[in-house]
Amino acid sequence: MAKTLRTSGDYTITTGTGASGSNTVFLDTKTTRVQGDLVVDGTRTELNTATMSIEDQFIEVNRGNSTADSEDSGIFFNRGTSNHGLLYWDAGDDEFQLGTSTNAPSVTAITNMTLGNLAIAEPAQSDHAATKSYVDTTSASTIQIAGDDSSVVSIGGSTDTLQLLGGTNISNTTVVGADSITFNLNNDLTGITSITSDASNGNLTLATNGTGDVVINDTLTFSAAASDPTATSVTKIYNKTVGGGGTGLFFINSAVSSGTAGELISKSKATALAIALG
Repeated sequence: MAKTLRTSGDYTITTGTGASGSNTVFLDTKTTRVQGDLVVDGTRTELNTATMSIEDQFIEVNRGNSTADSEDSGIFFNRGTSNHGLLYWDAGDDEFQLGTSTNAPSVTAITNMTLGNLAIAEPAQSDHAATKSYVDTTSASTIQIAGDDSSVVSIGGSTDTLQLLGGTNISNTTVVGADSITFNLNNDLTGITSITSDASNGNLTLATNGTGDVVINDTLTFSAAASDPTATSVTKIYNKTVGGGGTGLFFINSAVSSGTAGELISKSKATALAIALG
């Protein structure tokens, strides 16, 4: 028999001492329907159902927060005896995090987080996240270098080649390891006015390929040396104050004259010496 209870004001059902007590109101029925709003003012709400269906398009968590993004909030996933799964907004780092945590759902801030993996599909447009497979196998992309003769750097492809185009000095570079790039100078260097070593007191070595020679087509200028360099098994040529040879161009080698410096003699000095020695 259907029955309707109507009151002209609020209707209160209190068991025992109310919310502070230990009594319970049971509704034993197949369906309980609330026509108006349902407000629960307790500290915990449990739904012991197998399936929950929500008509709302959006779910709001941390509704009571009125501060400017200072509270963590998210969703815990019960994994039995394993650490909870967790998707939450990290207010401190201003980012979403996904993983597992030993924190309980009752905490007000996440203090323990082990980041987890997220399986996603291959990206279909520019604002999609990329999978590792996509990054590893993606085709070449192009980077424009400003201020370098409008050179273009092409990166990627199955050959792992980085190529610089548009200049006459550097032809291409080839990746030879995970953290190294080798530059191949396939063209002559042009427009170079100075080559220096960045190592303190370091040598600057010009080496040819195989049996080739280092060729100097123009004037080679020597700065005056304050003293003789140290004699080694390699012949060193240098300039200092002109001596008896009349050239000021000296050489030193530990295997020649017991490492004593010698001066190259000029033509006029050699001629005068030959006449004198008749």
